[in-house]
Amino acid sequence: QAYLTFSSSVAAGAHSGMEECKFQFGWERWNCPESALQLSTHNRLRSATRETSFVHAISSAGVMYTLTRNCSLGDFESCGCDDSRNGRVGGRGWVWGGCSDNVEFGEKVSKLFVDALETGHDTRALINLHNNEVGRLAVKDTMRRACKCHGVSGSCSIQTCWLQLAEFREIGNYLKIKYDQAHKLEMDKRRMRAGNSADSRGATAETFHHIHATELVFLEDSPDYCTRNASLGHHGTEGRECLQTGKNLSQWEKRSCRRLCTECGLRVEERRTEVVASCNCKFHWCCTVRCEQCRTLVAKHFCSRRDAAAPNHVRQRSRGHRR
Repeated sequence: QAYLTFSSSVAAGAHSGMEECKFQFGWERWNCPESALQLSTHNRLRSATRETSFVHAISSAGVMYTLTRNCSLGDFESCGCDDSRNGRVGGRGWVWGGCSDNVEFGEKVSKLFVDALETGHDTRALINLHNNEVGRLAVKDTMRRACKCHGVSGSCSIQTCWLQLAEFREIGNYLKIKYDQAHKLEMDKRRMRAGNSADSRGATAETFHHIHATELVFLEDSPDYCTRNASLGHHGTEGRECLQTGKNLSQWEKRSCRRLCTECGLRVEERRTEVVASCNCKFHWCCTVRCEQCRTLVAKHFCSRRDAAAPNHVRQRSRGHRR
């Protein structure tokens, strides 16, 4: 019964985690493909790269986040707000009250679902479980306090405060920083090859002793992701769109053509695409809005092989940045 009750929220949470992953890596060589959602070392992909660590963390965070949010919204009969601290003095001029998001519930149920997928006992399995926990801690660490004022004539002499979830984008940003700072585990290869033996688990335990609970960890160096590798689920960067012009682009986005194309031995190709959009809209009394259909040419840039023949309607670009 519990499985039927929570499974849809778990699936929605995992999906939201992968959507956030795609946003965070949208302009990087590895852009979080669908094949990245491999949450068990018993699936065919047993990699333990820096990217795998992020997938585990953001998926685990997404499941916990969705379960917690649905709980607070009253979608489950078995849980509600966390009022365990209500009435206590939290600080100068404020007390705990209101409806805090029940992250303890979300954490507990997400562990039952997500961690249960990891049935192995080797080093990779333990790394995955650790990164799952990093994702759950990220949900807790980004929670914020919200308050409501009380007092005569809005004097706000006392406040009632509660804890609520941050926007999921903030959790994604938090974990992206953890990804950039992830630690590679240097294992004793001889002991690690022992597989599921006690010697292998002992080597892993010694290594994890020095790792903080909020740090992402990985075991293997990442490939460059430039070239396609169907067996590993890597699509390569050929055909990927990159950014050269546009408003409010970050430096990371502006360098995407160099990162995705020229540094991978590809050229930057400009393609002009016709876009149809509503324009010159006018309000007519009463009460309709009528618009014209305007056609504009929009320039987009893509990574192409240098030896590929460009069609006549495509303008080739050679402004790729050099190292």
